[in-house]
Amino acid sequence: MPYVDGFVIPVPTANREEYRAHEAKWWPTFQKAGASSLTVCWGDDVPAGKQTDFMRAVGATKDETVVFCWMTWPDKATREAAYKKMMDDPTMAGAMNEMPFDGKRLIYGGFEPILMEGAAK
Repeated sequence: MPYVDGFVIPVPTANREEYRAHEAKWWPTFQKAGASSLTVCWGDDVPAGKQTDFMRAVGATKDETVVFCWMTWPDKATREAAYKKMMDDPTMAGAMNEMPFDGKRLIYGGFEPILMEGAAK
């Protein structure tokens, strides 16, 4: 099974197109590094919870929309090698400061699928 990186990001609602373009710009870099796919979803029905919810998890304000995305890799080893190579690349350091959102509130992690059904296989 593939390996999955998951992200939850608060993005200023006014920056929707800038954010989409940012992800589209970086996709070829990740694809060249071995990533299999990228899915970026703009929050459309993100309800407030009684104890927890996406908005509170990232400290989103009323002027921000929660983005949920994931990137798949053939395996964890490919993902780890790609990230190491990117982090060792000095040109990446400056590029990471060009994000159209507050990266300090981004939530991310790597996940090993335990069940995949349907088209996602």
